[in-house]
Amino acid sequence: LKALVEGGYSVVGVVTQPDRPKGRGKKLAMSPVKEYAIQQGIPVLQPERISRDGYEDLLNLHPDLCVTAAFGQILSQEILDIPPLGTDNSAVAIIAINCLDYPVQGDKTTGVTTMMTARGIDNGDMLLKAETPIDPAETCGELTARLSEIGARLLIETLKALENGTLERIPQDESQMTYDPKLEKDMGVIDWTQDAADIVHRIHGLNPWPGCTSAAPGGTWKLLRAEVADMSGQPGE
Repeated sequence: LKALVEGGYSVVGVVTQPDRPKGRGKKLAMSPVKEYAIQQGIPVLQPERISRDGYEDLLNLHPDLCVTAAFGQILSQEILDIPPLGTDNSAVAIIAINCLDYPVQGDKTTGVTTMMTARGIDNGDMLLKAETPIDPAETCGELTARLSEIGARLLIETLKALENGTLERIPQDESQMTYDPKLEKDMGVIDWTQDAADIVHRIHGLNPWPGCTSAAPGGTWKLLRAEVADMSGQPGE
């Protein structure tokens, strides 16, 4: 959103999730997207389910193009048909999905893809891509923040290509698709019989959520960072 505003684009509205309880006091809190939109004087829509509750409000904004990023809802065809230029999904294709590949497999590179949004889950035509190496000491939270910056730049590149008529749509090869399950809290319990490098990848890849833990005398350890040591000893001690 910040990249769009600073890039001179006329943002006619922002759709974000409803305010949710947050923190120990469980007070309603705005999303960072809403906070920034209010600062910029941009109208904000917060339907519980956009395809059910938000159609008319979005239609009345008369958007030429809609941009989505980590919105967390499947859009109906009626919603997708509102913008005449289509809906460009800044699909940060590692933040929600491939972060699980990272801790388990120790991927060396990752990246961001902009794509057209279609009915279904991440199945639209691909547009532009940007790759980046993963630092072995980088946590998922740090990687996510860095990828958001890369994704913002790639989004602007995508829109400029669209304006210039040079944007190509690349259909996805379904035979190359993979599915990664949702992150669950029990994935963070360390199994000390695993290879040391795999444990390091898991600790970094599941930081900040769900986080890695290990039983310890007097309680539980929360493990934030680790590295493979050139030593030997009893695993977990």
